[in-house]
Amino acid sequence: MIRLRQVALVAADLDAVVDELCSTFDLSVCFHDPGVAEFGLHNALMVIGDQFLEVVSPTSDLTTAGRLLDKRGGDGGYMAIYEVDDLDRRVEHLRANDVRIVWAGDFPTIRGRHLHPRDVGGAIVSIDQPVPQGSWTWAGPAWTPFGSDVVGGIAGVTVGADDPAGMAQRWRRLELDASVGFAPATARGEGIDGVDLIAVDRSRVGETHHIGGVDFRLA
Repeated sequence: MIRLRQVALVAADLDAVVDELCSTFDLSVCFHDPGVAEFGLHNALMVIGDQFLEVVSPTSDLTTAGRLLDKRGGDGGYMAIYEVDDLDRRVEHLRANDVRIVWAGDFPTIRGRHLHPRDVGGAIVSIDQPVPQGSWTWAGPAWTPFGSDVVGGIAGVTVGADDPAGMAQRWRRLELDASVGFAPATARGEGIDGVDLIAVDRSRVGETHHIGGVDFRLA
């Protein structure tokens, strides 16, 4: 099993982007994860159904997130985080396809692996196995499933790629092609450019809101 569980944006001004997401989609912050300080970041998470939008922002120099802000000329998509139920098998498969693990975390309630973006293409991807399945430690101890009056879940992400067909083939081979589509990269370069959210009010399907360097589409 593999399922898109969390999508992260990187922003120079964390509060401004979080405020706009919350006001546009009727969301609220459920957690600030102190653990991201390990990466020189602070963050905020918002729950949509039992999935999560996250915004991160650098708090120190020479961070991966800061380099991405510089490389793409501003805010944008940062990570796609997947829930899996067979982490060890997937890690073996990824390593057999020359994918490097850049971070590994093993905790009592979740195990996660961040994949090298150059080996996957288009985004930092994490595969995470929670215990029990369906829980999500990254969102804190007190979150509960929540659907606003505007959105009820995350349908998928769109990754901009210099070679969309080639990157799609690579993600399929790596068994990472759940809830992701590929489109030609913009002048900003490769990265997560779009997030599809499930509209609660079907009359709003098709709306697009550009927030934090990402096109959020109601689907």
